[in-house]
Amino acid sequence: MDAVTSTSTRPSAHRRLHIGLWIAQVVLAIAFTLAGVLKIMMPAAELAQDGGPLALPVALARFIGATEVFAAIGLILPAATRIRPMLTLLAAAGLVVVMVLAAGFHLFRGELYAIPINMALAGLAAFVAWGRFCGAPIRAR
Repeated sequence: MDAVTSTSTRPSAHRRLHIGLWIAQVVLAIAFTLAGVLKIMMPAAELAQDGGPLALPVALARFIGATEVFAAIGLILPAATRIRPMLTLLAAAGLVVVMVLAAGFHLFRGELYAIPINMALAGLAAFVAWGRFCGAPIRAR
């Protein structure tokens, strides 16, 4: 096999980035859907009990859960339909902010084990935001 054949069958760097972004979007969507649904569906008594005196008010925890689910939808639906794909970038950027705030909240509560998870999700969301802005943007219909 010559060099021309082997390089022409490999996906381009742009295509690999596009695939990597889709994988990141799906991973984030699954993670935030699960986290959001948990916050929405968990009984109020358990939500209020979780964390003692530093627990979030139930209404705020439910709101955060709902925004996580909407963000998960925003990561996938606009990009998949190519209807206002810029919303995918905004959803990812919003999740970066949410994860930085969550890390601060966990730091305040002394839950240091949660901070690497928050930062990993923030980094993945930042990758999606960057990628869908300038790396491999999706064109609208």
